[in-house]
Amino acid sequence: MDATLPRYEEGAYGFATFGPATFGREFTWATGIEDTFIPHVRHGLRALDEYELTQHYAQWKSDFDLVAETGVHALRWGIPWYKVQPKPDVWDWSWTDACLDYLVNVKGITPILDVMHYGTPLWMENSFINCCYADAVAEYAAKVAERYGSLIQWYTPLNEPLVNASMCGYEGLWPPYLSGDDGYFKMIMALTRGMIATVKAIAAVAPHWRTVQVEALWRNETRVESLQERVRLSNELQYIALDLTTGRVGEDHALTPRLRKNGVRESDLLWYRENAVDYDVLGANFYPWSAKEMAPAADGRMRAKSINTHGGHVAAAVADFYNRYGKPVMITETSSLGGLAARERWMDGTINGMFSLREQGVPVVGYTWFPMFTMIDWAYRKGRRPLASYLIHLGIYDATFDADGVLRRERTPLVDRFQAHMARSVPPIASPLRVEQVTAGQTV
Repeated sequence: MDATLPRYEEGAYGFATFGPATFGREFTWATGIEDTFIPHVRHGLRALDEYELTQHYAQWKSDFDLVAETGVHALRWGIPWYKVQPKPDVWDWSWTDACLDYLVNVKGITPILDVMHYGTPLWMENSFINCCYADAVAEYAAKVAERYGSLIQWYTPLNEPLVNASMCGYEGLWPPYLSGDDGYFKMIMALTRGMIATVKAIAAVAPHWRTVQVEALWRNETRVESLQERVRLSNELQYIALDLTTGRVGEDHALTPRLRKNGVRESDLLWYRENAVDYDVLGANFYPWSAKEMAPAADGRMRAKSINTHGGHVAAAVADFYNRYGKPVMITETSSLGGLAARERWMDGTINGMFSLREQGVPVVGYTWFPMFTMIDWAYRKGRRPLASYLIHLGIYDATFDADGVLRRERTPLVDRFQAHMARSVPPIASPLRVEQVTAGQTV
């Protein structure tokens, strides 16, 4: 593999401009390929490897051709850890070598690499709560950075920590199959220790490295006075992984009582403060279903009601994200279910919302439509129907199976729509300020 070091310069807000891509020069347009890897099977649960199910392992080259065809600068893409390290002492980089060489050196696309999206190797007993998880993921991250340091500068240490914690620790659908609050917080602690280990491992070996740490954001609202405090705390929870890894959790943190209730000790919190890391860019994932109205249920719990979500909700969530951490923010995932018209409305509304934030001084430095093409619904893992029943069309390319079982990517008018947005003049970031309030109904 020809892996010569690309030209490296500092760009706006810490982004790098290098090679043929213009990533971060002013505004980074990106797309992504869904990369959930849960290869573990058990009774009632099928393997969920999105690259396998969407045939990206076979169609990677033509998929990257489509990425370049869109005109984006960057691609969110992940390495299947369980494949590159099939055994503790065995490494196989053959597929990723070919992919990354082609993506960067031939197509000129900047990878934003998911070191970890979802899922651990099959040999790792008890997955994330294995006593050696942090050491193992650090070793893996260092191997990735050593091998691809000339091709990759942007790393996501762990995609969506709280979705990991929910699926693995609360709902028990992914390894290690824990459940309830106890499992949820066990997962948060394990994942965040792994995130810190990953950042430090990459920093130790990569000469030019930056982080885009991604979290799934939500925005819960209520019109019921008695639920206001509970809703506030539910919104606080979305930040806990970032607060822990950046050393922000002490006795005065809003969630410390809940952490205490679930076995987190002061010595644990002290460890996080002493080993805190920082991130260059924060990635915000937000979808139409990420905003909910909370109402009381008959059993005393809160129930979530769907609301008419729009770009203003995304802008409000991003403004809160920036206010909390004071870091540049990139939309690292957004898209919409439904027909082409619904997806087009969501694209227009969310991009306009991000441009409005820049005009207010919020350093929104990129936008990612994710995924680029049709993916497989995670419900496939516990379902029984044929694979074709689980296609969900979120992308700017749709995909359907042909008579030979090949999942064919089909260009939609959304590609042209996205290209039209990319051709617009992006508003410069106004003098940075703290946006005190951006409501869901306005972005001004």
